[in-house]
Amino acid sequence: MGHPRDTAALLPGIPQQRRPVLYKAACPECRARFELDPGALRLAIGASRRTTFYSFTCPECGSAVRKPAGERIVELLTGGGVRTLRLHSTV
Repeated sequence: MGHPRDTAALLPGIPQQRRPVLYKAACPECRARFELDPGALRLAIGASRRTTFYSFTCPECGSAVRKPAGERIVELLTGGGVRTLRLHSTV
């Protein structure tokens, strides 16, 4: 049978339908696990690792959650359309 083919290769010129991007997350307060769409997340990119993070509000308990974001996380979030704020140094 083989592998399923890419529909873009089969139907050139016809736009592919994209599934919405969802990010798996967990709340450190209530321990709930859930999926968030890009609009529910915020990414802040600072001058260092300590000042680069993403944040969201837990849909279960309402806690504000802030987690560090390394290079790979920054790539995934910006590529998925998460709103990004670049923090500038005052030095």
